[in-house]
Amino acid sequence: MRSSLAPGVWFFRAFSRDSWFRGSILLLTFLIYTCYHMSRKPISVVKSRLHQNCSEQIKPINDTHSLNDTTWCSWAPFDKDNYKELLAGVDNAFLVAYAIGMFISGVFGERLPLRYYLSAGMLLSGLFTSLFGLGYFWNIHELWYFVVIQVCNGLVQTTGWPSVVTCVGNWFGKGKRGFIMGIWNSHTSVGNILGSLIAGIWVNGQWGLSFVVPGIITAIMGVITFLFLIEHPEDVDCSPPQHHGEPAENQDNPEDPGNSPCSIRDSGLETVAKTSKGPCEEPAAIDFFGALRIPGVVEFSLCLLFAKLVSYTFLYWLPLYISNVAHFSAKEAGDLSTLFDVGGIIGGIMAGLISDYTNGRATTCCVMLILAAPMMFLYNYIGQDGITSSIVMLIICGGLVNGPYALITTAVSADLGTHKSLKGNAKALSTVTAIIDGTGSIGAALGPLLAGLISPTGWNNVFYMLISADVLACLLLCRLVYKEILAWKVSLSRGSGYKEI
Repeated sequence: MRSSLAPGVWFFRAFSRDSWFRGSILLLTFLIYTCYHMSRKPISVVKSRLHQNCSEQIKPINDTHSLNDTTWCSWAPFDKDNYKELLAGVDNAFLVAYAIGMFISGVFGERLPLRYYLSAGMLLSGLFTSLFGLGYFWNIHELWYFVVIQVCNGLVQTTGWPSVVTCVGNWFGKGKRGFIMGIWNSHTSVGNILGSLIAGIWVNGQWGLSFVVPGIITAIMGVITFLFLIEHPEDVDCSPPQHHGEPAENQDNPEDPGNSPCSIRDSGLETVAKTSKGPCEEPAAIDFFGALRIPGVVEFSLCLLFAKLVSYTFLYWLPLYISNVAHFSAKEAGDLSTLFDVGGIIGGIMAGLISDYTNGRATTCCVMLILAAPMMFLYNYIGQDGITSSIVMLIICGGLVNGPYALITTAVSADLGTHKSLKGNAKALSTVTAIIDGTGSIGAALGPLLAGLISPTGWNNVFYMLISADVLACLLLCRLVYKEILAWKVSLSRGSGYKEI
């Protein structure tokens, strides 16, 4: 019987159960978004296969191309001299659709069950990723086919990010959110690494499998999500998280509107009895302009636009850059490019740790962005001098470029989505996440497009564009950095806690 056990035993059991569920949700959402990014990466590896230097290839005996044809081994329609512009157009079809869809996705994410929403999105994403690869087996050489598939895939992939961030935000409080989400956000880099390695297996042969295999894995993960995802801790009688470091006793204060029974999902007859005096209403979902009025949303959104422009240019064009400049094969370039994502894992974790310790999300991002600019310049000039320098520079650049991007899209989004100005209304989390990542996705669409247009004039100009975007991202955070410095001064002079932006 419960009364026969010491209170400490029951606390230990409840703590262990809560921790087990939280750990399971963290792992499941990690795997979910790993699959999303894994399915995006193959196109960057396969690019160098779609247009090759055919003079280095052995022409088949039954080949009908002329002896002077230097594009016989390339895949039409990417066998022309404007192949970089065409590849940039295929990238942009996905990224523009993703950016537009992201602003809408958050609204749906707040109003639909996340388990159904995510499962459907993953199944459809797996389908469209596989259809892109099936173009190889069906011998499709029409540009419109690849563009339409990319547009559809971009739209359905918007189901992922607002949903997983909302789910994690529902389960974890603000305490060590930067560190936890820094580790958790490594799913982006892990997905990129897996996508590169899987695509590399078939890139020099049946490159269609580079898309079909990740697509099948993503669809299978969608089924697992439908079976096991739990959206709210209250759904399984776990304790909800504390979002702003408020003491535990305040959680049960009936006079606090943010902690009233109506703000917690009812799960039993006892709760119903307590609230029988009046109807319990769910907090209304916040609208788009209401989310924009949350302090910090606009600044971080615009900063992410330029930070993501840099990150996604590396994501989509780094293997081709390595192949062109260092003259590696498509598989070797794809494998080497994974080191950028290894650095991204380290950078995301470090950004989370530092921002938790200093309580300065904006300052952490700004410092890393400042350091990233000269490192990108050095990588372009000395990064290809040898394999050792290339490895070291790729890891460092990956950490400094992806660190701020990871921090803004995870801990910062969750902080702003549960901001104290919302008075406990967690309905804003999905919309805020969608606004921030949607704005960033505009940059993600611009970066690869600009790289495709600028690269024919020389790779140096591409890096100048990336450095300029990095500096602009840093400047957009100046106001928030100034406020954080003032808050630190107040904290040091009064011995009080950090005052939130």
